[in-house]
Amino acid sequence: MGIQLPTIKQIAKQLNVSASAVSRALADHPRIGLGTKERVKKLAEELGYEPNAQAIFFKQKKTHIIGVVLPFIREEFFSQAISGIETVALDHNYTILFGQSYDEVEKEKNVVETMKKQRVDGLIISLSKNTNNYEHLEAFNKYKIPVVYFDRVPELTDTNKVQTDLFKGTVDIVNWLSTNGCRRIALINGPEKMAASADRLKGYMQGILKQKRKIDMQLVEATDFSKERTYAAMNSLLALKNPPDAVISFNDYVHMDAVQYAKQKKIKINKDILFASYANLPITDYTSHPPRVSLEQYPFMQGEKAMQMMIEILNQNKTDNDSKINSKNEIIPTTVVTR
Repeated sequence: MGIQLPTIKQIAKQLNVSASAVSRALADHPRIGLGTKERVKKLAEELGYEPNAQAIFFKQKKTHIIGVVLPFIREEFFSQAISGIETVALDHNYTILFGQSYDEVEKEKNVVETMKKQRVDGLIISLSKNTNNYEHLEAFNKYKIPVVYFDRVPELTDTNKVQTDLFKGTVDIVNWLSTNGCRRIALINGPEKMAASADRLKGYMQGILKQKRKIDMQLVEATDFSKERTYAAMNSLLALKNPPDAVISFNDYVHMDAVQYAKQKKIKINKDILFASYANLPITDYTSHPPRVSLEQYPFMQGEKAMQMMIEILNQNKTDNDSKINSKNEIIPTTVVTR
């Protein structure tokens, strides 16, 4: 039989006081005398007493737990974001409960439902690649649980978001490639349903127009992030009568697959074709052919700011229970990084 954790009743019995007096003493209630407080706290420390988190929740209606849902924790981008989230959370005495959607809508719904049942104080989420219906997330409003989206955010206005400026960043990448002699710039975009894909495409088209060139949609392909679909996108681009002299990939993982296919076709990487990408993950420094130019998306900072935004909302909820809290939208400027 395991050792039982000490309780308030046990402390009360040993000190010959009421359980309510012990509870108040531990909470520094002004009605409890200093001598009693000291005796209660001393015995509690000796016995190794720890407050019952569940009891505190029922009393305060707070768990001090923030749910975090990501497509893949193993991806370096999201692992950096987790570090940013957790750094801020710990500074404010919050615990993080992680879950993965594995980039599938149904799994995302299941994880989100679990978070709700765990009574998290708030939810931070980066959406799966095919999420375009948000009913499972809007349900949190009913329980007054705030939701903060980051990186992969919905195309909704009345939501809390942290994201990077992918539109302007893409315009900047196209400009850099054009300045370095590229005239046939291709884009391997992500799934059509993703808001991030729309931002990239709009930035790509604006960038091409700024160079006073016509937009050739034959140079725009898409991937579902699988190696097979990225290979197919590269195959289509290289089969064109006038193939591209630059390829912008949706992210660094797509870039690595695109480069692998190009190498199989005897393409000289960053010579015959310049390769560009998004995220600027450190992992690319350890590959034989990192992107020639990349867009820094600051995943750690996105995580930090998402958690900071959550803390602000929770603190505002404490003092403004009856007033509507305006949604927050923070856009982080991107940086073009060259190698």
